[in-house]
Amino acid sequence: MEIRSDSMNQQCVMKLKTATKEKIKKFNSMRAREVQPGEFWDAVVVTAVDESQRDAYELQIREKVERKELPLGLHYKVFSDPPGSKIGNGGSTLYALQQLDAIYGKTLGSLRVLLIHAGGLSQRLPSASALGKIFTAVPLGDPLYQMLELKLALYVDFPSQMKPGVLVTCADDIELYSTGDEASVRFDKPGFTALAHPSSLSIGTTHGVFVLESNEKPANSEMENVSCLRFLHKPSLEKMRNSGAVRKRHSGCFSLSDAEFVYTDSTYYVDFDTAKSLLNLLKELGPLDCEVDAYGDFLQALGPGATIDYTSNAANVTKEESSLVEIRQKIFHLLKGTPLNVVLLNNSKFYHIGTTSEYLFHLAEDVALKSELGLLSSAFSVNTNEDSGCCVMYSVLDPGCSVGAGSVVEFSRLGAGASVGGGSIVSSCWVSAGLSVPEGVFMHSLCVNHKQQTRFVTVVFGINDNLKRGVEAPAYMEDLKLFGFSLAECLSHWGLKNEALRFSGDASGCSLWSACLFPVCRDQQSSFSLSLEMLQAARSGSTLTLPKDTPLMSMQESLKCKNLEEMLKFRKGLYEDITQRKLNNQS
Repeated sequence: MEIRSDSMNQQCVMKLKTATKEKIKKFNSMRAREVQPGEFWDAVVVTAVDESQRDAYELQIREKVERKELPLGLHYKVFSDPPGSKIGNGGSTLYALQQLDAIYGKTLGSLRVLLIHAGGLSQRLPSASALGKIFTAVPLGDPLYQMLELKLALYVDFPSQMKPGVLVTCADDIELYSTGDEASVRFDKPGFTALAHPSSLSIGTTHGVFVLESNEKPANSEMENVSCLRFLHKPSLEKMRNSGAVRKRHSGCFSLSDAEFVYTDSTYYVDFDTAKSLLNLLKELGPLDCEVDAYGDFLQALGPGATIDYTSNAANVTKEESSLVEIRQKIFHLLKGTPLNVVLLNNSKFYHIGTTSEYLFHLAEDVALKSELGLLSSAFSVNTNEDSGCCVMYSVLDPGCSVGAGSVVEFSRLGAGASVGGGSIVSSCWVSAGLSVPEGVFMHSLCVNHKQQTRFVTVVFGINDNLKRGVEAPAYMEDLKLFGFSLAECLSHWGLKNEALRFSGDASGCSLWSACLFPVCRDQQSSFSLSLEMLQAARSGSTLTLPKDTPLMSMQESLKCKNLEEMLKFRKGLYEDITQRKLNNQS
């Protein structure tokens, strides 16, 4: 029996790899050409948290279109959330629909729209903060993929199997799936249609879980269409069991070996009529002043088993607003009775890459994902250091460089003999010859506008540092840990007094994100070198005296005054250099 299940498992993996390869091949054939009506999306919409992020996204998409890295002949739109309160991805969905309606009017009823939620500060993966999660590099393709291309490639079969409506997804996850011979995922039913993946019970507690009708026979096929009784948002184990969400594993093509499992959520489709009723909801609600979740608040209202109880549960909300319960109740009453169809993707994998540790693991170490997706260890780079268990993307490494196992180097230049220790991220940096980055650190350079001049800041953190964790006042900075040391201890090694440390933003929270620790320098190389010296002093217990009157910035502040054009100019220089060197090698 074991041998059979093992060979079946290998069969499933082969099917998954083949299906993924075909999608990527199909998407690559569309890059740089005008797509035909019905062949691809009519519009691809990316959401941004504010106008500055929207500008950054628009600029990058425009450059991609000019370099012919995307399919052409469709509309790429970026919509920012309105200023004011955080409105969550549910609020962003409603505002995006409103803006689509304003642009297209009646024509919207005939369009197939992909809506990618990419707004946010990306505090858990700060290398994506300045330019956006959806523009995170992926070691695949030529020209190199970013998450935007990967999303478009993995969903390449959807538009032709879809009635007019909107497919809603997030920027920081990857879904791989195979559907079996001749079968395809169809989005042609009224209401919502969600993709569901077999997952362990522990994964279920941090995701949305589908409760299916209990009389469904065991699944033997790679894909099945079923209807769903109700949807649970981040439920406890007890709740999953009591609601009948837990399934027993059986034979068949299955991507999971657990004896018990649940079906968890990822991407969902809303048909045009339901999208219209969501639009009316926004008119009724008026300007939103609280976070609405596109999964928890919309999907929990669906299916015949939905109850209103969840509307008063604030367990998963970052900031509870008094209006939240009332808004949830309105959503519940508006959507109640709307069908929730589910496509069970029994041979599928769901990967999340929203944190530094997930990013490092999936890009540099994860053998399964590497083989399923065909990820490279060196992609679009000049690199003599290939196959050392690391990942190098869009970078120029001079001779004699070494990058440790489990590290990621992206959009960077490393001078001769420079080295990076294991398990580190070096992003958008210019590392001078001979410098040595220790293991387990995150280093990322940003270009900033400081007093009307172009300057550079390199932020440095430990890979597992919690940038979001705040203390009430600077007096409690002992509780903030940087590279495993208390923040106060680090300051003492840099000749800085505790009371001299400034925190940017409002005074309510002091965190590593808002601590003004990083020197503002004239050029990218000296910025990197100085921040590296600070890291080395803190780690070795020695003392470093910063040059007198050196301005210091936080990650938060660097983003507020980032100079996007200059950051993209650095990438453009890398692009030209790598392309030229590749040509020279061929001739």
